[in-house]
Amino acid sequence: MQVVFATEQTLRRLMQPAKINLASLGNMTAHLHWHVIPRFADDKHFPGSVWGEARRPGLPRPLDRGALRRSLRNELQAVAQ
Repeated sequence: MQVVFATEQTLRRLMQPAKINLASLGNMTAHLHWHVIPRFADDKHFPGSVWGEARRPGLPRPLDRGALRRSLRNELQAVAQ
């Protein structure tokens, strides 16, 4: 859970979403994985599920993937200590 929370904090800081959805899945195959999904009031599914039907057209949200990678690496190294 520390890794999930560190990922959430990084996304909150870098993307400033309206909210974050956390979903743990693994119902078809015996495994567990997490989705940490930043949500924005103007995203095409909001306030519904990202897996549901779109409610409006959406625009791609720019993301600095390098900054995300660096920030996640720093957060996860701190969790590992």
